[in-house]
Parts: sequence; C-alpha cells; structure tokens
Amino acid sequence: MRRTTFYRRPGVLTGLTILIIVTITTNVYGQKAFSPENNNPLTLWYNQPANIWMTEALPIGNGPMGAMLFGGTEIERIQFNEISLWSGDRMPNDEDIEEEDMGAHQAFGDIFIRLGHDQDKVRNYRRELNLDQAIHKVEYDYEGVHYTQTAFASHPAHVIVYHLAADTPEAISGRVWLTDMHGAQIKLDKNRIYSIGKMPNGFEYEAQLQVLHKGGEIKRAKEENDLKNPMSPIGLSFSKCNELTLILGAGTNFEQDFAKEWIGEHPHTKVTQQVDRAASKSKNTLLAEHVEDFSSLFGRVSFDLGKTADELLAMSTLDRLDAYTNKKSIDPELEALFCQFGRYLLISCSRPGALPANLQGVWNHSNLPAWAGDYHSNINLEMNYWPAETANLGECHVPFIDYVNSLREVSARNTQRHYGDVRGWTVQTMNNACGISYWKWNAPGSAWYAQHLWEHYAFGRDKEYLRTVAYPILKEVCFFWEDHLVRRADGTLVTPDGWSPEQYKYEPEEGVTYDQEIIYDLFTNTIEAADELGDDKEFRNHIAKMRDDLLKPAIGRWGQLKEWEPDKDDPQDKHRHVSHLFALYPGRQISMALTPDLAEAARVSLNARGDESTGWSRAWKINFWARLGDGNRSYKLLRSLLNLVDETRTIYGKSGGGVYSNLFDSHPPFQIDGNLGATAGYCEMLMQSHAGEIQLLPALPSAWSTGSVKGLCARGGFEVDIAWEDGVLTGVTIHSKSGQAVRVTYNKRTWKSKTEAGKTYQLDSRLKRK
Repeated sequence: MRRTTFYRRPGVLTGLTILIIVTITTNVYGQKAFSPENNNPLTLWYNQPANIWMTEALPIGNGPMGAMLFGGTEIERIQFNEISLWSGDRMPNDEDIEEEDMGAHQAFGDIFIRLGHDQDKVRNYRRELNLDQAIHKVEYDYEGVHYTQTAFASHPAHVIVYHLAADTPEAISGRVWLTDMHGAQIKLDKNRIYSIGKMPNGFEYEAQLQVLHKGGEIKRAKEENDLKNPMSPIGLSFSKCNELTLILGAGTNFEQDFAKEWIGEHPHTKVTQQVDRAASKSKNTLLAEHVEDFSSLFGRVSFDLGKTADELLAMSTLDRLDAYTNKKSIDPELEALFCQFGRYLLISCSRPGALPANLQGVWNHSNLPAWAGDYHSNINLEMNYWPAETANLGECHVPFIDYVNSLREVSARNTQRHYGDVRGWTVQTMNNACGISYWKWNAPGSAWYAQHLWEHYAFGRDKEYLRTVAYPILKEVCFFWEDHLVRRADGTLVTPDGWSPEQYKYEPEEGVTYDQEIIYDLFTNTIEAADELGDDKEFRNHIAKMRDDLLKPAIGRWGQLKEWEPDKDDPQDKHRHVSHLFALYPGRQISMALTPDLAEAARVSLNARGDESTGWSRAWKINFWARLGDGNRSYKLLRSLLNLVDETRTIYGKSGGGVYSNLFDSHPPFQIDGNLGATAGYCEMLMQSHAGEIQLLPALPSAWSTGSVKGLCARGGFEVDIAWEDGVLTGVTIHSKSGQAVRVTYNKRTWKSKTEAGKTYQLDSRLKRK
C-alpha cells in the first residue's frame, strides 16, 4: 500500500478560505432581479434541474474552491470542494516507499436549502451557466411567484454568491443546513453554523456558514424530524424573508512548503475574517468585482466559427448535443461554446496562490474519486495546461509551475530511494499535492513537467522568471538524465528502463521512444533557456552534445513511427495512449517542414491507432492532426469528442468517450483533461508557433469556412487576431508584447519584421502591412 504527499511552496496561501454567499432576496417592486439572456452564444442552458452530479450539475469556481450547482426548486444542493483537502500521508516513509499511502482528493461538504417548491408545480423553468461572466442562474414560476437564483464564484473576494429573488414580497421561506463529508460535528452559534474537523493525516479544516436576513425571521430549526435530513441535525429556518444571505467560508491548514511538512496555521482565523469581510459587502459589489476579474481573463479570446441556425439556438444545450450527436446537425456556435468552456474551466479551477487543477479540476463529490482525483504525470496533468498559454491564460499556468517548484526536495528524496545515487529528480505516475507518489515510475515525467516551465517563458518572455525559477529546475532534471542515461558502445544514449504509457506488455526496456523524445525536448528547452540567459555555456554545450547522441525516432516495417526500438508495433493496437508521438505534440522534434518522413510515419501510426477512444485521447488526437495540417481530420475528432454520452463507469476502451450533458469530458468517468486538451486543439487548428514562426490557419477545417479568432497567443510574446472567408485568410493583427522579431507564414507567403513592444501590426491577406 502506498501513500502520497502534498506540496506547496513557501509564501503561498496558508489555510486557504472558501466562502459561499447565499443571498435570497425578494424584489418588492415586482420586477425580476435577473432575466435570462436567451440564446447567448456563450451560455449552457437546460429546462430542468440537475439530478446527477457528474453529468448534469454545473460547475463554478474561484481557483482553490469549486462548487457544483443543481438548480433545485424543492431542495437546492450546493456541493463544494477545496483543492488542498487530501487524505493519505503527508511525508515520505524513509524506510519503505512501498508503504506510503497517497490518499485521494476529498470532497468537503454540501449546503442544502429547502425551499419546498414542488417541481411538479413549477413552470417556465430554466437553468443556465453564462461563461463570459461566470454566472449560474435559475428562473421559474411557482404558485404565481417568479423566482430567480443567481450564483457566482468570486476570485477577488474568495467567495461564492448564491442569490434568490422573488417578484413578490415575503415569498422566501425554508430551511438551510450544512453537511460535512468526514463526519465532523456540526455546531451552531447564533446565526452561524460551523463544521470543524481534522483528517487522520493532520490536515485540519473548517467551514462556517453565516445566515443573514432582511425582513422575516430566522431561528434554530427543530432537530431531525423538522429538518427531515438525518445527515445534519442542526440548521436554521427562515420565514417570510425579503432577503436572505448565506456566507460559507471553508479552508484547511495545508501550506505548500515541504520544510513545514505541509502544515500551516489552523484555518479558523482566516475563515472567520473572510466570512466577516464578505458579510460586510453587498451582493452587487461582490458581483461587480467578480465580473470585472473574470472577464479580464475570459474576454481576452473570442471565436467566430460560423453561424448556427436559429432553430438550433432555440434548443436547450442537452437538445443541441443530442441533435449534434444523433442527427449530425451543423452547429458551429456549439463548437465555439465547447472550446470556450475549456477556458472557463481553467480560469475557474487554476488561479495563482493555490494548487493546480487535478484530474477533475477542483470538482469532486467523492472521497474515493476515480484515480484518486490525483496529479497524473504521464499526460493528464500536463494536458490540463496545454491551452494555458495559447488561449491567453498565462496566469492560470502559475499554479502548475508553483506545484512543480514545490516538489523538488521531496521528489529528489523519493528518486534517490528508488534509483540510488543520482542527482535531480523525477516522479511516479500518480501523485498528490505533497509529493507522495504511487504506481509505476514515470522517469521522463519531470522532464514533461519542465516543458511547461519553458513554455511559460517562451510565451511570456519574463527573463527574471527564467533565471530564478525555470532554468534551475530544467537544469536539475537534466542532472537526473546525465546520471541515468546509458551510453552504448557506439556512443548512443538510451534510457535503461523505459515504458510507453500505458502499454504493459513491453517493459522495462531500453530506448523507448516516449522516453527518448521527452528527454530530447528537455535538452532542447534547456539549451534555448541557456542561450536566452547568455551564460552557463559549458553546461549548455554539454547538454547539446548529449542531445545529439540520443537515440532518435525511427520508422518501422509498416511505415509507422516505432513505439519501441525493436520493430514490434502491432498495427491492430488501439490503445488510448499514443505516447510515442510526443515529439509531434506537445513536443516539436517532428514536423512536416523539418522532418517530413517522420511526420508521415506519425500519420501512419495515428491511422492505425484509430480515432475512437477515451475522451482525453480524442482530445490529444485533435492536436496531433492539427500539427500534421489536416484540419478536417482534427474536426472529425472534435465531433467525435463532442458526442453526448451518459456512461459514468470506468471504461478504458474506445466506447464511452465524449461529453456529458453539462459538457464535462467523459473518459469515462469525468476527467477535465479532455476538456482542456480539446481547447488547446482548437488553438492549434487556427494558429501554431512551435517551429520558430507564427503559422496562420495551419489546419483550418472546411466546416469553418468563414470566421475569426481574436486574442490567441504565440511564442515570442505575441497576441494574434485572424480573420478568414471561404477558407482564405483575409487579415491578421499582431500585437507585440515584448518587442521580439517575428516571422509569420501563410500559404507559402512570409512576413518577417522586427517589432516594438506595445505596438500592433496589421497585415492583409497577402501578409502585407496595411
């Protein structure tokens, strides 16, 4: 049995607090407080409440905290999480790594609000999630009263606000209670409900639910029988209120610092302060702060992929997905919505100062989630962050970078216990927040992590970050491979004990393509980082020589890119992982321009592996085909991913992959990497910059014959707007953030120029300056 550990760097938030504000208001003027924006192209909407957490409830989040909303009318449920609440061991077992318990990401608790509005008597029901403002809304009529529920997760205020309004005074009555997923005692002090607990691993946590009201009254609910919920015997009743506000704060004592054994201050003080502070602000103030903050990120990028027919726009999201899946409807605005949903999720679950998105982002209703809701190092964690830079969300990349930085010391200890006297560090496949790892060493895992540190610099051009954060880690990981690679008699460098995730039949083995490609990528990124910094030339040249000596990708007997050095690839293998094509994407060792034969071999491998698979595998293949310039194949895979399913059991084969009615990606079950990998695929179809130039519309599908995209980011510090008509570029705008020279290509045309930081350059269809 193994355990896993958390990790957070010093200085990152301690005892992180989560707040939920539930505001219930009666509008005495008889007007609707909020009205739904029908047919907003960036809105998911449904005509009934959610029943199933995974497939129907809708997510909101402010980074460290997430909630799933059901939109209930009789009982509303707000299920909430905090990213740092984990079970399992915190610290390594120096005597026996096999006895460590990695644990799992934990559910925190629920708020239940009993409104008593019988769903059978409800009319004109609508539930929606607006992506560009990150607002969840429910509207319905019940016994002559119109009710509106509104919820949003505010990052600047660290709160979630849930607001209920009615067009009739004194129309809001019911009960509210708080539950805890670990059996903590629920206490009540005046109008505040507490749940205070401690995990067996030493992580302490606390939630506080403050109930405020205007008009009507609030009192302690009678226990059990009156509450009609045996999970929580303590709650508060409210009657004939004009306004009711519930403020939920929650946090843990987790601190992202291995030296402190991941333990910080008890969360009570921080939770109390944040609940009090939130209670002092109006709902409108919190809403304005939230919209300004969220829109500053989400509004950077827009997609116009074509116009959807009005009859489809009039349908609910569920009905549109059904038509798209079963009737093969043409719905480019649904496709754009799905892309932007990925950006919405990343903003909502990955903000600086907190842990990175795990397998389910931050949303989890189980204490035994699939694959522990962990940080999977053999593609899934990395895929979560593929769109961070290209989709103009560089700030959302920071939690992953901080996480990697925090793992260095504990991972070095773990690595030495397994590999012996080596420098540097790497990881196993399954990992938690503290660096406790489990199940199969993934030797190039840390090198894949390191790619993200380099990419953050390649897009952002922050040289101080490169010098103080990224380059030291790149160098450490290179040290591991200096000590671990094996040099053959002919001078070739190979990995001695590799595997090709997650193929089990051939391992351990020398020179596995997956290993060799990622090490090549690591060395390339390290060389370029040293060149940018202009120093450490001796080490740079040494790594360059090692890169030259690496065993390189090769073509096999049936024209495929070989997955192993021996030519034993099975053309009937349909495995979901396509690990040996890392060099095509997200790597850059293989390209159509520089290595056309290897690119063609990758095409052969992809055709043999097939399109149907798990949701995240389909997302990866969208990116592969985009790098091969085949936009129609990428689009075919996009349609196969945007495929309505409802299976929640764990399935590894080709069946079950797709999306649920709430647009969550289905492995199955839910895995967020499929959502985020797909968003990266859209960006790769429309623009690429990995080969030293900005390629415009490199894989434009015929289905998107006319459209535009604004705000995509390219390496070198550029922001790019592109427009096209009838499949042909009509114009491009390039904003230079860092003043780097630029090379832009389209249809065998090229524009090269020096740029000035802060200036914008407009080009026509021939790439001529306007």
